[in-house]
Amino acid sequence: MGFKCGIVGLPNVGKSTTFNALSRGSAESSNFPFCTIEPNVGIASVNDKRLYKLVEMVNPKKVTPAVVEFVDIAGLVKGASTGAGLGNKFLSHIRDVQVVVHVVRCFEDEDIVHQEGSVDPRRDIETIDTELMLADLQTIENRMNKSSKLAKSGDKHYKQEMEVLGKFKEQLEKGEPLRMNDKHTKDELLLINELRLLSAKPVIYVANVSEDELNGNKYSTVVEDTAKKENAPVIVLSSKIEEEISKLDTDEEKREFMEMLGLEESGLDKLIKTGYSMLGLITFFTAGEKEVRGWTIKKETTAKEAAGTIHSDIERGFIRAEIISYDDYVAVGGEKNAKEKGLMRLEGKDYIMQDGDVVYFRFNV
Repeated sequence: MGFKCGIVGLPNVGKSTTFNALSRGSAESSNFPFCTIEPNVGIASVNDKRLYKLVEMVNPKKVTPAVVEFVDIAGLVKGASTGAGLGNKFLSHIRDVQVVVHVVRCFEDEDIVHQEGSVDPRRDIETIDTELMLADLQTIENRMNKSSKLAKSGDKHYKQEMEVLGKFKEQLEKGEPLRMNDKHTKDELLLINELRLLSAKPVIYVANVSEDELNGNKYSTVVEDTAKKENAPVIVLSSKIEEEISKLDTDEEKREFMEMLGLEESGLDKLIKTGYSMLGLITFFTAGEKEVRGWTIKKETTAKEAAGTIHSDIERGFIRAEIISYDDYVAVGGEKNAKEKGLMRLEGKDYIMQDGDVVYFRFNV
């Protein structure tokens, strides 16, 4: 399934440059607001060393890594929730993503205008959050208008729904995004998902610094302090450096360039790892002569459900899963040796998939 990240921020904070770096896309990047109107969509491969170790051992005809989808959403401005800067249209693009990647400008550059005339990360974060919350308030009030009529008729479901909506409204009116509450009940989560509430989506902050401040600066510290209040992760990177890394042809060139800059991994890799952790995602592998491939699923996914990630027919006709743990697969030198040493397990439909499982699904349709 992978996951879908929506890249948001004020105009001219480096969103499109970050998008291009992360997805090797070709989003337009210009020194004026709203150069991105329709959302650009890019696909980035997950850099999983385990996949390439399997490739080395199996030597398949095809290699397919797990992927992440990035959506470059137009710069939001103050008043977006009421339509400013085509805001309503832009906000609607956020509803379909699983994670919001909020790019915050943490660099000074006289040649790149700032919407508010100065660099102020805390103000910029508050501006975006306010617009997301105002949009949610409008959604909630619209739903309350419909549900209140049904609740008056004595319908218990809508009475309960009104209580939940009232709780959401109260939190938003205090200026707190819904994601600030990490203890939502099952009913609350169902309503959040149904209404696709924007301020409830998990956020990863990207502090976009200049090329000579890769370890952070006074502005990125402000982002970190702000994020700490909601227990949100922060990735400090330079979108320009990330773009340079993405344009290098080989992994060796990228590694040498990053070593020169003192970077252990790229911003893309950090972002994917963080997103996987936030959403509770893991990877399983299929490995054969035709193809070695990584597949992304949620933790606690059953073998039968994982089979459906590959194809619905495999889930429908599921018989069993033949599973070798990645560590065992590598330690003994592949599938043949794993079978001989009794390290291949036959698991049924209710088996809970583990990160790194190398799987062959038996099915009949």
